[in-house]
Formats: sequence, C-alpha cells, structure tokens
Amino acid sequence: MNEFLEREEKIVEMLRTVYDPEIPVNIYDLGLIYSIELTDDNTAVIEMTLTAPSCPAADFLVEDVRQKVASVEGVSDVDVRLVFEPEWDKDRMSEEAKLQLGFL
Repeated sequence: MNEFLEREEKIVEMLRTVYDPEIPVNIYDLGLIYSIELTDDNTAVIEMTLTAPSCPAADFLVEDVRQKVASVEGVSDVDVRLVFEPEWDKDRMSEEAKLQLGFL
C-alpha cells in the first residue's frame, strides 16, 4: 500500500474515535466526514458537517477532529472545514451506524 493510502487509512481510524456527545456513533460512520485530502505539504484537509447547523457540540467536534488527525504520523497540519452543503441526512450513515441507532 502506498504512503498516501496508509496515511489516509490512519486518518480514518482517528476519525472513528471522534464521537458526537449526544450520539453513540463515531462521526465517520455517521457520515459527517464529506472529504479527506492530503496536500503536498502533508496538510490534512477535512470537510465535515454536523447533524444540525445549530449543533451545540460543533466547536468540540471540530477541535477533537483537529487534534486527533494532527496526531497521525506524517500529518503536518490539519485544516477542518465545516460545510453544510450538501445537507446531512440519515442516508449518509454507514450500515453499522444505522443498525446501532435502530434505523435498520
């Protein structure tokens, strides 16, 4: 596996350790992560959303993502971009998350 894919896999592993305090499913499986890019200077650019624009945990989640992704070896910086388009809905969730939350 090449270095880029290994680093991206480690970033996903870290994102799976970030939880919305109100939902017992990690933000990756909830479908809140829209994209992960690694730039030439090893900056991880993460586009993510929230389950609701007025989510009271927004600052906590963004900072948790930033800190955990920054701990991945080979990542020099983290740029977390909060986006609201497309709007999040339950269809973005993984099958595991839907099952865990009783949607299946």
